[in-house]
Amino acid sequence: MIARTQTSSMLQISGESGGGQLLRSALSLSMVTGQPFRMTNIRGKRPKPGLMRQHLTCVKAAAEVCQAAVDGADLGSVELVFSPGRIQAGDYAFNIGSGGSTTLVLQTLLPALLHAEGVSTLRIEGGTHNPMAPPFEFLNECFLPVLQRMGVEAEVALERHGFMQAGGGVLTATMAPMKKWKKLKLLERGDLQQHFGRVLHAHLHGGIAQREISTAAKVLDWPEDRLELRDANDSVGPGNALLLGARFANVCEISTGIAQMGKSAEAVATGAAKGLKSYLASEAAVGVHLADQLLLPLALAGGGEFTTLTLSNHVQTSMMLIESFLSVQFAVNEQAAGVKHIAVRPGK
Repeated sequence: MIARTQTSSMLQISGESGGGQLLRSALSLSMVTGQPFRMTNIRGKRPKPGLMRQHLTCVKAAAEVCQAAVDGADLGSVELVFSPGRIQAGDYAFNIGSGGSTTLVLQTLLPALLHAEGVSTLRIEGGTHNPMAPPFEFLNECFLPVLQRMGVEAEVALERHGFMQAGGGVLTATMAPMKKWKKLKLLERGDLQQHFGRVLHAHLHGGIAQREISTAAKVLDWPEDRLELRDANDSVGPGNALLLGARFANVCEISTGIAQMGKSAEAVATGAAKGLKSYLASEAAVGVHLADQLLLPLALAGGGEFTTLTLSNHVQTSMMLIESFLSVQFAVNEQAAGVKHIAVRPGK
């Protein structure tokens, strides 16, 4: 999947078995390390291979942040060459032009801008609550608090909700240069502080939200009044997101369901509720989605460890990619009750 050519320092990456996450991680790593790469067969096994609009926004945004030379930055392109320059702090604004995920664009740029020489701001327009992407609340309440423990100075804010397909949501962020990465040790959740639930509801019949609340409460054995209904009518289009969470002393987990055409309110709520229920039934500190997002920060810190649930394909692919860019090694060990221990150590 990943190889370095004998005749140059260009890293060769096959994108056939990876999705957009493989591309976004490669962009982040390339910007931070200065390592150029060529990715071929991008999203090769997806129904519509190649760069879609939100992937293209990530590429163009990354190129702007580090003055990169890029070849293949076109809609539908299945091959990309990315040669980074120096990371530039600044005030950046990017518009995906669709309901594509703003949070994924932010996660692509964040590692690089943390290594810039000054404070940077971001304004990203698109979707803020998308299927197959972390919603704004996950970044703000689950991801960033852990990074802040590692020495990151960054904040995010939601200016306007945005759902598929209309988009139009706005996420803003401010980040300061890293002084020093701190290694993370996240092996225990700590004491439970709060269970919570929210339904973000925009321009849809109110009965949809109530059915989600009733279904989620039943699956989790919660009182219905634990789930809060919030108006998201500032969005330009209709949408609905169910957020179910548990806050502990050391970590927060949020399981999300996003309303989509052809998917019942009961199915949205059941999926989200089962996700949180699975996490709560385990002894792992970190949920499966947060685990994927912590790999790169731990590698940049040169070490750290956490426990999580079953490893997704994303996690395993990300480990291989990170090891090709950085001198680190991941070690995964099985613990009791299906819990996985992931450790990052300096490479040989």
